[in-house]
Amino acid sequence: MTPTPTLDRRSLLQTVAAAGALAVAGCSGDDGPAPVDEVDPDGAFEVSAVVSGLDAPWGLAFVPDTEQLLVTELPGRLLLVDRGAGTTTELGGTPDVLAAGQGGLLDVAVHPEFPAEPWVYLTYADTNDEGDTATHLGRGRLDLDGPSFGEFEQIHVARPYVDSQAHYGSRVTFGSDGKVYVTVGDRQFKNFGPDHVAQDLTNELGATLRLEPDGSVPADNPFVERDDAVDSIFTYGHRNPQGLDRHPETGELWLSEHGENAGDEINRLRGGNNYGWPIVDAGCKYGTEEPVAPDPQPGDGTTPPAYTWACGVARFPPAGMAIYDGDAFPEWQGDLFVGNLAGQYLGHLTIENPAADSPTLREREPMLDGNGWRIRDVAVAPDTGHLYVVVDSQDAPLVRVHPA
Repeated sequence: MTPTPTLDRRSLLQTVAAAGALAVAGCSGDDGPAPVDEVDPDGAFEVSAVVSGLDAPWGLAFVPDTEQLLVTELPGRLLLVDRGAGTTTELGGTPDVLAAGQGGLLDVAVHPEFPAEPWVYLTYADTNDEGDTATHLGRGRLDLDGPSFGEFEQIHVARPYVDSQAHYGSRVTFGSDGKVYVTVGDRQFKNFGPDHVAQDLTNELGATLRLEPDGSVPADNPFVERDDAVDSIFTYGHRNPQGLDRHPETGELWLSEHGENAGDEINRLRGGNNYGWPIVDAGCKYGTEEPVAPDPQPGDGTTPPAYTWACGVARFPPAGMAIYDGDAFPEWQGDLFVGNLAGQYLGHLTIENPAADSPTLREREPMLDGNGWRIRDVAVAPDTGHLYVVVDSQDAPLVRVHPA
């Protein structure tokens, strides 16, 4: 791997206000699930509260063959939620994290061969000895009887560490090839142009990484033969990717990422491809109608988004996402659900011809709107096909979308 030094971004980055560490709050739900809170006016679904009082929940992962659901909270707690009883238990043995700015305990994924491989994977923000920060990946051996991690190990750090508390990216999921994929944000560098970190293959910022389950680098990664590239990189040219899921039909990974001022994107990932940020983009610089960069054009060496919200269109800052593969809503099979933060609803898009060179995505009516909920993550329960959704708040609910 090409060595990557620590970057000094003070001369490049507009000041990022660092929020203080979030206080840890308790969870309610000991009396079981709440009754139905909302009914779809068309009668397609109902929404029920599972638990409430969560403190800035960020990621969701189901424990196979159980009614247990893992939920991360930004301040650093990992919770085991009993979906049937509506109760929560905090897991022990989790790593220390930097809970400041946009950092903290971020995403969670369970090894696909659990319980034979009892590993749970966490992404989180942490610092080095100089106080600079990076996106970390670690894994713990889950003991459900504890519940706790019998052991926990850090297995990768997305380098370099930088002087920032923003744009960690930080979704983690397993591909159909059994590899671990992790998104890393561009850490909010503002030097838009070809010298931006997201266009520089000698660092792991603004990229999707592909790793073996133990954190080592697969021998068939796209850039392993290049001396001028970090060999963990799978795709690059991303700004702040906060959604990642595998398509149930094609097995390909799809990604959602935040634009600057609009320019939000849904991307289908192909190994080795450059997704353009910030040399081509549909967004504008904050507070202006000045484009960050030209729109993608054929032959410019970049892969255009499968769907984008351009400058001048209502922004859609996308968070966690899921491509539906359950049985509860057959009409949603293959549809994409993605959390909308500023818009405060759950986005619903259909994907036509997902294997085509240019698949067609169409937005459907917003879901869960009118509640004032910044939707942070969504996941499909493998046993029931119900959608589970968490809200970005310091007193947040976990809700279940199920047939009416």
